[in-house]
This record gives sequence, structure tokens and C-alpha cells, in this order.
Amino acid sequence: MSPLPPPGAPMPHYVSTAPFDPFATESMTSTQSRIHLASQKQLMWWKFKRHKLALASGIFLLLVYLAIIIVEFLAPYGLHTKNVEFIHSPPQRVHFFNEGKFVGPFVYGRSMSLDIDTLHRLYADRPNDVQKIRFFCRGDAYKLWGVIPSDRHLVCPAVGGQMFLLGTDRLGRDVLSRILYGARISLTIGLIGIAISFCLGIVIGGLAGYRGGVFDLIVQRLIEVLQSLPSLPLWMALAAIMPVTWSPIVIYFGITVILGIIDWTGLARAVRSKLLALREEDYVQAAQLMGASTPRIIGRHLVPGFMSHLIASATISIPGMILGETALSFLGLGLRPPITSWGILLTEAKSVSVIAFYPWLLFPIIPVVLVILAFNFLGDGLRDAADPYK
Repeated sequence: MSPLPPPGAPMPHYVSTAPFDPFATESMTSTQSRIHLASQKQLMWWKFKRHKLALASGIFLLLVYLAIIIVEFLAPYGLHTKNVEFIHSPPQRVHFFNEGKFVGPFVYGRSMSLDIDTLHRLYADRPNDVQKIRFFCRGDAYKLWGVIPSDRHLVCPAVGGQMFLLGTDRLGRDVLSRILYGARISLTIGLIGIAISFCLGIVIGGLAGYRGGVFDLIVQRLIEVLQSLPSLPLWMALAAIMPVTWSPIVIYFGITVILGIIDWTGLARAVRSKLLALREEDYVQAAQLMGASTPRIIGRHLVPGFMSHLIASATISIPGMILGETALSFLGLGLRPPITSWGILLTEAKSVSVIAFYPWLLFPIIPVVLVILAFNFLGDGLRDAADPYK
């Protein structure tokens, strides 16, 4: 070891002869470089994938919404097909083996008898009547989206047989097929309703947060009044004023507009609070000095900055609209036949006696619960991914 220089003497100066590397202090591994150079969308996607439940929910909802496009092909029976010989028939089990031999998916044929004491229909399987399930087969004729005529189905009963996997209702209509048809209405009404709510929330909340003043004061008092009203009685009152002479499709859009108008208040509050914080930023003042209009500043500079939060909020709001439509239809104030939704299907199970003797009529509640849970889990995942730097 070399001795230290005496006090006050200059320190020795050394110059490295190694080649100069300007990026030596910033050298990163391939994994670090991949994260460092990733865009915000990539970071959001990586964080969203870590939420396994939200990812599974997103895949489930994607498959469900793709299924409603071809629901006529997926349903074993037509929407209004009646099997008068099998009224209130319980669900049939799918079997694969008959007397120890593999046959493939099939159901047993059924015989019906009438209980004289209770006047209820009793169904019993006939073990000797094996009815094989057909796939990609011809069945009830339909028009895909009311335009393309066809009779092809993904699955059908045996020729001359029956296949009621979830039972039948009081008119002998297949419950599974009606659940699939009802999904188209119940799921799309949430999307259309949230689109209306999204537009109202962004426009009204954006103007209130950006402009402030008297307009903001009026909007906040209006929001407080609407949020103080009970949701279900308000929905019932607005739905009850629709004339009974309106066609089912007009009632469908009317219910959608009602749900959208009622649900915009929470989104408007979120947009207002964000814009109050962002309107003082330097890039907003720069846009004002350059002569940008208020709609351009809000739509081009402010809203995209927290669009991920809005998407997460909208995803969580869709279940409320689906439940609102289901509740209104169940109470008889929403959609009306011949339109079929999950709420209308649940009207079949209003009485205790029906639930006691025909519990399979409650099966439409299962997709409602699954879709609501999936949207909530997806919303949680999107909300966490909205800020990938946390």
C-alpha cells in the first residue's frame, strides 16, 4: 500500500486508458431493457395479465359476446318452438355409456304420466330408448339476425326425439335455447346503456370540471338530486310512463335510454374531479394560448390522459345496467314479450309453488350471476392496470 501524501499536498491524479463508453453507467440486462423501453400500453397489458381472475373473466366475456352473434346456430331449438307433449319437463342428463358400452353423448327418451291427486306431470326415462345427440345438424329453421335463412344448429336432438338439457317451461319451450336468445338482449342493453352514460358523463362532467363557475354548481346540485333518489323506484316510474302500444323494439331502446340517463352521474363526478386537477397543467395552458377550443382541449388533451380509468369505471357500471333491466323485466315494467331477456325468463318463477315444483325455471339466474361477477373481476383488473407504475 502506497503511503498517504502529507497534509496540504495535492492528491495524485490518475487517467484511465480504457476506451470511453458513454452508455457504461446505463447498461441493462435484456429483461430490464425490455421493461425500460416498453410503452404504457405494454406495461398495462403485462400488469393486467398478472391478474389471473380478471384475465379469465375477460376471456369468458369475450366468448359470451361472440356467442350472441350466432345464438341461433348455438341454440338447439327455436326461440318460440313449443313441445306441448313435454310441458314443464325437468332437465335431461347426458349419458355416454349404455349397458356398459360407449355410445357417445345421448339422452334417454321419456314417458309422461299425470298425477291425479296433484295434477302434475310426471316424467320417467325409458332405458331402452337411446336418443343420440347430433352435432352440426339440421333443426328448426331460423333467420340469422333476421336476415340470413338457415336451419343449421351446433347441437340437435335425435330425429324424432327430444333434448331438454335445462328442462322446459309452461309452454314446453326449451329453457336452454331461451337463455341463449335472452343473452343477446340482456348483454347488449348494458353496452348501449353504458355508451349513452359514457357520452353524457364525459360531456357534462368535462364541461363542469373545465369551465367551473355557475355551470359546475348547477351540475353538482343536479347530480346530488339524482343520486339521492332510490334507483329502483325511479326506474319503475320512468319505465311505467312508456305507452303499452309501443313496439317491443321501441321499448327496448326506451329502457336502454332510461338506464343510460340514470347512470351518468357517477361517471360525470369522476371526470369532473380529474379535469379540475389537470386543467392547471402547463400543456393545457399552452393549448389555450395557441387558440384551441374547449371541446378540443377536453377531447384531445384531457380525456385521453385518464381514459384507462374511465374504461375501468364503465366496465364496473355495465353490471348495474344488466341488473336494472333484469329487475324491471321481472317486475313487468321493462321489456315485454315477444322480446326475450333473462329478466323476462325469470318472470316464469315468480310464485313459490312454481319454484317448489319446477326449480329449473330459476336457471336464468345463473348466467346473470356469472356475467355480473365476470364484469366486476374484469373491472378490478382494468383498474389495477390503469396505473402500471404502481
